[in-house]
Amino acid sequence: MRDPKHEATYADLEALPEQLVGQLIEGVLIAMPRPSVGHAVVTSNLGNDLGSPFGRGRGGPGGWWFLDEPELHFGKNVLVPDLAAWRKERMPTLPPATTPFISLAPDWVCEVLSPRTASYDRIQKRRIYAHEKVGFLWYVEPVERILTAYRHDGTEFREIGTWGGEEDDRVRVPPFDAIELELKGLWAPVE
Repeated sequence: MRDPKHEATYADLEALPEQLVGQLIEGVLIAMPRPSVGHAVVTSNLGNDLGSPFGRGRGGPGGWWFLDEPELHFGKNVLVPDLAAWRKERMPTLPPATTPFISLAPDWVCEVLSPRTASYDRIQKRRIYAHEKVGFLWYVEPVERILTAYRHDGTEFREIGTWGGEEDDRVRVPPFDAIELELKGLWAPVE
């Protein structure tokens, strides 16, 4: 909840212990522990599946930069999506390796939802991504094994579709619909 007497600052974020992921969302400092194994498996697999054909041009068209957990600065908001990508036509080169954050809104953001982060991801962060005109937003629910994709229509996000379950093994999801994404390969094994 926002404290009108103290709006969180970047100094508050920098003061967090290293094992926490911090974000500044609408004046509030949000600190969370590192993601679970299931969450990390999904982000790693998705990054590998998309990064090779779209980032490196191996078996796909290339033309994108992919980053895991980049720090994005949008005014007073500091967000850390699970994955983000920029079209190289909008960002021809990456910032220097020592650059701590990026202020250019990504063309695609993926948030892997967990009980601790889902409400922030779906409400506050979505509102900020819409304001910054992020082109595509994906939510991945690793426990339910569901992928939902949205496209920014110039004002807000509109749902493109939801995929999951046994019937949706291979899917084509914008903006990466030049390849089939194998959904079964994304998820962590279930005991």
